[in-house]
Amino acid sequence: MSDALLQVELVAADRLVWSGEAKMVIARTTEGDVGILPGHAPMLSVIIEGVVDVQTADGETWIAAVHAGFLSVANNRVSILSEYAEMAHEIDLEKARKDLDRAKHAGENDDAAQEQLRSAEARIRAVERAS
Repeated sequence: MSDALLQVELVAADRLVWSGEAKMVIARTTEGDVGILPGHAPMLSVIIEGVVDVQTADGETWIAAVHAGFLSVANNRVSILSEYAEMAHEIDLEKARKDLDRAKHAGENDDAAQEQLRSAEARIRAVERAS
């Protein structure tokens, strides 16, 4: 691996979602969006439901929707560990839209519905950003 690249692993609870070399990674943390380039200082952060953007060494962009989890950066290695993660090209957009509508109608006081709402929104954003 070149010193000018990151080694990235996006891992869900049940599988390795994506792994490879990248020029940059962008993820949403509890502190806001963070961009990671080669040589980034070591860090450990909590990620929230949102979109992870990986710009590969080959100039491709891979987009994933993730649930809450952790982001670790050290020695040009980026690990994103999430309970659930899905690549944008794997997401069924119509199902995500239906999930969003169902969660909106469930009510603001229902914690599970609010989690489903954030998840559906992240999945829709991932597909739209990848398009």
